[in-house]
Amino acid sequence: MSYKEVYQNWQANPEAFWMEAAEAIDWDSAPSKALFDKGDDLYEWFADAKVNTCWNAVDRHVEAGRGEQTAIIYDSPITHTKREISYVELRNRVASLAGALRAKGVEKGDRVIIYMPMIPEALEAMLACARLGAIHSVVFGGFAANELAVRINDAKPKAIIAASCGLEPGRVVHYKPLLDGAIEQADHKPDFCVIFQREQEVAELVEGRDVNWHGFQYGVAPADCVPVEGNHPAYILYTSGTTGQPKGVVRHTAGHLVALNWTMKNLYNVDPGDVFWAASDVGWVVGHSYICYGPLIHGNTTIVFEGKPVGTPDAGTFWRVISEHKVKSFFTAPTAFRAVKREDPAGDYVQNYDLSCLKQVFLAGERADPDTIEWAQKQLNVPVIDHWWQTETGFAIAANPLGIEELPVKLGSPTVAMPGFDVQILDEGGHPMKPGELGAIAIKLPLPPGTLPTLWNAEERFRSSYLTTFPGYYETGDAGMIDEDGYVSIMARTDDVINVAGHRLSTGGMEEVLAGHPDVAECAVVGVSDALKGQMPLGFLCLNAGCDRPHAEVVKEVVALVREKIGPVAAFKLATVVDRLPKTRSGKILRATMVSIADGKDYKMPATIDDPAILDEIKLALQGLGYAHD
Repeated sequence: MSYKEVYQNWQANPEAFWMEAAEAIDWDSAPSKALFDKGDDLYEWFADAKVNTCWNAVDRHVEAGRGEQTAIIYDSPITHTKREISYVELRNRVASLAGALRAKGVEKGDRVIIYMPMIPEALEAMLACARLGAIHSVVFGGFAANELAVRINDAKPKAIIAASCGLEPGRVVHYKPLLDGAIEQADHKPDFCVIFQREQEVAELVEGRDVNWHGFQYGVAPADCVPVEGNHPAYILYTSGTTGQPKGVVRHTAGHLVALNWTMKNLYNVDPGDVFWAASDVGWVVGHSYICYGPLIHGNTTIVFEGKPVGTPDAGTFWRVISEHKVKSFFTAPTAFRAVKREDPAGDYVQNYDLSCLKQVFLAGERADPDTIEWAQKQLNVPVIDHWWQTETGFAIAANPLGIEELPVKLGSPTVAMPGFDVQILDEGGHPMKPGELGAIAIKLPLPPGTLPTLWNAEERFRSSYLTTFPGYYETGDAGMIDEDGYVSIMARTDDVINVAGHRLSTGGMEEVLAGHPDVAECAVVGVSDALKGQMPLGFLCLNAGCDRPHAEVVKEVVALVREKIGPVAAFKLATVVDRLPKTRSGKILRATMVSIADGKDYKMPATIDDPAILDEIKLALQGLGYAHD
């Protein structure tokens, strides 16, 4: 069946489409129907079913005779450790951990915060919560104490599961003092904390509150899977909110199972038993959907990688992992490939490894510029697929569904809307726009299974954040266009569409041009305030390793390029070369923070920033251009 036929099948009868997809899941009690309309634009999927996520991700594969298959490969170039965990071993470890949590009072509906690095125990903690029907909230390991405290106050966890430390190249990140500080600051106090002691740092335990991961499991009976309602929250994942108060995205159990399982074959083109690798972190949505749940539900082997695209030890580490562990589908962020490309523009490291196992690569997390995709295609000689989704949706809104049909790639576009998503481009009044016109991207309600039904204890905020701007639609917060063939292009966050003398221009379009310059490894364009034109675009350029040309020459060339490709209307005259761009730990460029610095406005240090010192470098660069006045 072609993509078009599959999409039309969904359009013709969405409920039948998702009921058929639901047949791939093991139900304790099957759903009577797919969609439950609660009224007032609120919806739930498979709400009356009974099901358990851990059973579907672990136990059923053991019961089906595939217990000896590897479930998790742990590869840590930082600690020089590699190990494999089979499905049967994973089941035993998770059942034991769940039993110990239950013995300490954790039950269905209780919240558990998980604060861990990229080690298999992080997945085991998630699955142990799912086994009991407890609702986990993973907080990115190493998050600042005050940010962790905010999440403790919002989720009110009965327990916190943490590791003694995380590891970055050349340094140990001390998790335990951060955890202690967060609990001290928080109004809500957990009943107990479970600490996984890593050999790189053994943390001091607080008597009466902290228990040792191994010690508290000793002699405790393993727990069976607890069936939960289809609309029971599987997890809460906090995403940064504009007010500084994080938003707790809720994921319901049944829809999450059905949607993720469907994507593994239809989107990522893997069969049970194949090795799938998402080079992300369990703290982000990609880690939830495609390191932990999606691959395991579908019966794949997943990789937990504790390392970086460069520096652990070099720009060939991705290719080593793919070659060594026979990865069939690889998923990473464009920013990771840009880091590799900057260190190894000619792709010399790629030649050192046999990558014949690799059939496709997927990029997400931010816009993938055509230059990065072309570089990856040339080096790897496989389809390199940009796809677009959000923490809120949990899986791809637009993608190239390789397991159904490989559609022609249009560089700069994440291809087409996936079944479940009726994507529209609207003007400020909520009216549909013509093909090729830039506008706000919205999705007609209801959203498909697996997407957020609400925010944790914040229904009004859910409405105001997503449902009020365009009644009957979910507002994505992204701006873009759809062409005559139905291909979606994401040009910027709605906030990043700049208004230059009355012309609405996409910073993403300008970044595409800058990234096409042979010396530019990475770039960002932001709109800064201008007395005459309202806003002016300003470019930041990171150059390829080994580029020793005068910066002024490169700047002159990129200004001419934008003028040539976009036209004088872009009014692009300002650019500066910097060593690095400020980013979140997941690789998103902090454009809004850069704008605030340029415009001399107050800004809150983003909790997710990778290295706060970069902001001082950006400020100096901006002052050199006459911006960022104190």
